[in-house]
Amino acid sequence: MEFLYEYGLFVAKAVTLVIAFIVVVSTIVGLASKQKHGKGQLEIVSISEQLKDITNYAKQVLLDKNALKKLAKEQKKEAKAKNKAKNKAKNKAKITEQGEESEKSRLYVIDFKGSMDANEVEHLREEITAILCVANKEDEVLVRLESGGGVVHGYGLAASQLQRIKEKGLKLTIAVDKVAASGGYMMACVADKLLASQFAYIGSIGVLAQLPNFNKLLKKNDIEFEQHTAGEFKRTLTVFGENNDEGRAKFKEEIEEIHVLFKDFVQSQRPDMDIDKVATGEYWPGIKAKSLGLIDDITTSDDYILSHYPVREIFSVKYAVKKNVAEKLGMSAANVVERVFMKSMSKARHWF
Repeated sequence: MEFLYEYGLFVAKAVTLVIAFIVVVSTIVGLASKQKHGKGQLEIVSISEQLKDITNYAKQVLLDKNALKKLAKEQKKEAKAKNKAKNKAKNKAKITEQGEESEKSRLYVIDFKGSMDANEVEHLREEITAILCVANKEDEVLVRLESGGGVVHGYGLAASQLQRIKEKGLKLTIAVDKVAASGGYMMACVADKLLASQFAYIGSIGVLAQLPNFNKLLKKNDIEFEQHTAGEFKRTLTVFGENNDEGRAKFKEEIEEIHVLFKDFVQSQRPDMDIDKVATGEYWPGIKAKSLGLIDDITTSDDYILSHYPVREIFSVKYAVKKNVAEKLGMSAANVVERVFMKSMSKARHWF
């Protein structure tokens, strides 16, 4: 028994030391993360080269020896012909007003996965600015959009960023593989051509605002709450105060005004659509959305990219911020929690 007691005491001391060490390290990392903020940088990757590598690898795996030899000879001939054509084109290339050589048209691909607060718009701004600095009028921008919506001002700014592309005379195509609802559709409708997969959720042209009220709970526990405002409608609804019908009516009026602005914006971007029929807050799968005029065509972003290969040079443009140690640890922990949660949910019920 004495041995077990001593062993238990040793384990308790060891655990205490480990916890103390983790707390100290976390504090140091936290302080360092507050002082140092990761700098962002553009990452431009050639999707054309990736597709070429995939094609060559698949052929090497699937073809027999004779076919591979034949392919190698064809590739050598192709490479020689390309080099000849490239050199010839360089000699005969016309110089543009900026002093740059005319080039093959490009397709720039941007990924936007929006959250509730639409903070991804900061990265979108940088990506669009970079493209506008180098793009020619025959180039095109493809945005792979995924968002269920969020705050009005955030998604309003995101839609304005996309409009910058059209204002510069570039074609804007938006592809929705999963969802573009509410604020997400506010962005999507800006496109010259709007694509969606068969079962992507599209629409939800409406406005939602909600907040809890703890006034009765405070009164029950004899807690007083005071709030002073200047201006009749400085605060319409409150979380802790007592709400009245006048405040609720004003709040509802403000929501309706935003909904009207939302409808007007969508109508201006897609004038042929019956806005009153679709601006009910409902959302539809891609197939139904096409019949309602919410989108132009049914396809995936992958198929659209492949349809432009190898005719165009295809590039992925991404603005990435280097994450510090604290952010990396936080993201790792969040990913673990998310995986555990989704695994438990999948066991609890069957998804379609």
